[in-house]
Amino acid sequence: MNHFKSSNKYYYLSVLVGVTYLFGHPSTATADSQTGDAQWVPTVANPEFSHGEGPLILVDGGHGNFHTIDGRYSAFADLLKLDGYRVQSAETTVTSELLEQASVFVISNAILGGDDAEWTLPTPAAFTQDEVSLIADWVDNGGSLLLIADHMPFPGATADLADEFGFYFLNGFAMKSATERGILSFTRSSGSLADHVITRGRIESERIESLTSFTGQAFRFSTEVQPLMYMPEDWEVLMPKEAWEFDDSTPKVPTSGLIQGGVLQRGEGRVAVFGEAAMFTAQTSIRNGKVRRMGMNHPSAPENAQFVLNVVRWLSGQIND
Repeated sequence: MNHFKSSNKYYYLSVLVGVTYLFGHPSTATADSQTGDAQWVPTVANPEFSHGEGPLILVDGGHGNFHTIDGRYSAFADLLKLDGYRVQSAETTVTSELLEQASVFVISNAILGGDDAEWTLPTPAAFTQDEVSLIADWVDNGGSLLLIADHMPFPGATADLADEFGFYFLNGFAMKSATERGILSFTRSSGSLADHVITRGRIESERIESLTSFTGQAFRFSTEVQPLMYMPEDWEVLMPKEAWEFDDSTPKVPTSGLIQGGVLQRGEGRVAVFGEAAMFTAQTSIRNGKVRRMGMNHPSAPENAQFVLNVVRWLSGQIND
């Protein structure tokens, strides 16, 4: 996802890979310019459950999350409800009682301090060590976690939680270069989109051939992780001290060998981790008077919605190896 912050204001830009833009922080956009796309209407051809009779999906809203189901992740919730899932917001700290209610716990772009957070280093943890331990124990005993952390500072805010499961976040920006940012397609034909039960779906019509993400981060992983989205060899992760502030001294990590999405089975539970958030929802932003789409509503992402369904169905046990 492409979001900017300067003086506690958020700014956004969505561009196509291969087209170079040189820019500063656009002064015409505000925090409210990136919103859920009310014009995008999801459809589900073959729902897994009757309406309201599926497992409970709890979406974190208690850790300063940039994405919540009553805001920028409304499309995520709407899609899952059409598949029969029950979707609710979790507005508190993590407790055993909270997790026991859920089949899947979703965390998207948690950040300590929420809108008041400073997007500079060091990035404080959004979850306490007690919360990390509770989530890990819950997964070991059959729970399923969907963890999404976009570009800096979100990876730093959830790095401890990701580490627990063998996903090693880089607190930066995955891009072609500092001046070439935007949409990245992962395809089965190129090998960048892995063959997995998630990308195969339940039936042939749910098979994913192409998946699109919108900037985000990239990360390393342990041997137990099954990669789904392999980063290009010629991209890099830029790791600035302040979000979107790049210069010649900004540290860079090559993306060769890194991924932007992967899954893990641990104990009795399952974990799916992704380094980009917009791909799981449908949003619009306004820049220079033009409406731009990011996510499941984007013309280059016709299979993203099916991928979201496949991921959640795998996490809740409806798709198995």
